[in-house]
Amino acid sequence: MTDGPLIVQSDKTLLLEIDHELSSECRHAIAPFAELERAPEHIHTYRITPLGLWNARAALHDAESVIDTLLKYSRYPVPHALLVDIAETMARYGRLQLHMHPVHGLVLTANDRTVLEEILHSKKITPLVGKRIDEDTIAVHASERGNIKQALLKLGWPAEDLAGYVDGEAHPIALAENSFELRTYQREAAEGFWHGGSGQRWLLLAQPL
Repeated sequence: MTDGPLIVQSDKTLLLEIDHELSSECRHAIAPFAELERAPEHIHTYRITPLGLWNARAALHDAESVIDTLLKYSRYPVPHALLVDIAETMARYGRLQLHMHPVHGLVLTANDRTVLEEILHSKKITPLVGKRIDEDTIAVHASERGNIKQALLKLGWPAEDLAGYVDGEAHPIALAENSFELRTYQREAAEGFWHGGSGQRWLLLAQPL
């Protein structure tokens, strides 16, 4: 417990005191896993969600770093049940993986066979997959790459997508900020994207064109 700028609540909301000298540092630290919900003048409200935690894992942040961040900046003791929930939620990421197989094309593999068996019992998954290749691998219809990732998210088992992407056509874009000025919340949203926060929702949902 410190005189930090953050109040961590058991309902997974984070209250950030903007006038605190460490507020900017704290905002950058929680951006990879917490989503900004409300931004009134003095207290900003963030929320920790499973998707935010899984996006943090996709961006190579682990549960230990998330927990250390909360403990470092929290003004009061962090609820133990919340810390356990964060660790368990983040541990679900990567137990299923999408790969590009040289013979079978897009496949879903599991490093935990019980998880694969569980998701294959879902009616949402059955239309998206093909034949069982072995006990830990099943083919995925190439056109269903995005759909199966979204379906797995809803089942609570986010897939780590290692199948790769094909570079598309480049479209240079420049922003001339000479006739307007970004508002504070717009700058904070951009910073959140840059530091790996809620702007990176696409990590788990992205699919090739």
